[in-house]
Amino acid sequence: MPTKTLIAAALALSPGAAQPLPSVSATTTYHRVTIDGVGLFYREAGPRDAPTILLLHGYPSSSRQWDPLLPLLADRYHLIAPDYPGFGQSDAPSPAQYTYTFDTLARTMEGLVTYLGIDRYTLFLQDYGGPVGFRMAMAHPERVSALIIQNANAYVEGLGRKWEGIARYWADPEGHPEQVDAFTSFEGARQRHLGTSPNPERYNPDTWTDEYAVLARPGAREIQAALLYDYRTNVASYPAWQAWMRNHPRPTLVLWGRYDPSFLVPGAEGYRRDRPEAELHILEAGHFALDEATDAVARLTRDFLARHMVASGSPPETPR
Repeated sequence: MPTKTLIAAALALSPGAAQPLPSVSATTTYHRVTIDGVGLFYREAGPRDAPTILLLHGYPSSSRQWDPLLPLLADRYHLIAPDYPGFGQSDAPSPAQYTYTFDTLARTMEGLVTYLGIDRYTLFLQDYGGPVGFRMAMAHPERVSALIIQNANAYVEGLGRKWEGIARYWADPEGHPEQVDAFTSFEGARQRHLGTSPNPERYNPDTWTDEYAVLARPGAREIQAALLYDYRTNVASYPAWQAWMRNHPRPTLVLWGRYDPSFLVPGAEGYRRDRPEAELHILEAGHFALDEATDAVARLTRDFLARHMVASGSPPETPR
């Protein structure tokens, strides 16, 4: 064997070298069911008798954002990643047929969980997953084993400058249509991924191209405008979510991409006020941390769950 190959092999096996993460894609399946009269799409992976993680996606993404992570957790955990109505592969009824508010999205996701017979889960929340997931947690705290939060904001200090313009839209929707235009634009989708990252070459442009294709569908602007307007109820709910965390302590992991101009690092740090025991990691990544830090997210998630699933009656894995 050549000397260079021997050296590389020795380094790979040295105690300080990161070992490859297990990857299991054979169990990943794709499903459609009807909940609240709406056809919902969801991805499922991992053994069904394992602890469940409910992964709730952000805007303007879908359950597809979790594709890099699912096989890295599926050897040990049961994963459910749905598309909300109006997103991804789920149906997108008009606002006249389905009320696009975060209250309604949360109830529909609760309906899916009930349909699947899942009565206990870890919530993995990203962006819009925060307001959906916190509503689910407040409605059924007994179902929540732990929280994993990735750039899902719950603190006013976490709101970036663009929210000043959105606040003007909340005050006068008809007077500020430019906010919806920017929110649903191709450039808006692109910048949600790139943010201020110094490594734009690490970002796959297919991601925002595909997301914009969904935003450009007939009727999508009206759907997203309704949710953008309703987002004001999330900011108003921040104190209630914070109180829930204080009154219902759960193991909490906060993963935050530092290059996110929408949700700033002080929003991540805010969680430590209400959950002082929360584990906080600021990642070299943007709003969608899996774009640039898949391995870091997977390792931190596995390590966190290995140490905390005992509390919910599930055996831990050997920490890596």
